[in-house]
Amino acid sequence: MAKKDKVKKASDKSKKPNRIVKWFRDLKSEFKKVVWPGKKQVFNNTFVVVATVVICSAFVGAFDYGLLKLFSFLIDLG
Repeated sequence: MAKKDKVKKASDKSKKPNRIVKWFRDLKSEFKKVVWPGKKQVFNNTFVVVATVVICSAFVGAFDYGLLKLFSFLIDLG
C-alpha cells in the first residue's frame, strides 16, 4: 500500500501544472474569440461615458449646493 500512496501523490503533483497550462490555453483561445471594438466605437463609448459623468456631476453638485443653502437658511432662522 505504501507504493500506491507514493504513486498517487506523485501523480497529484503532476496534475497541478497541467491544470494551470490548460487554463492558460483556454484563456488564449477565448481571447481569440473576442470581437474587439473599432476606433470609432471606442470613441463613441468614451464620449457617452464622459458626457454621463459630467451630467451626473453637475446634478449632484447642484443638489449639494441646494441642500447647503437650505440648511444655511434653516440655521439662520434658529
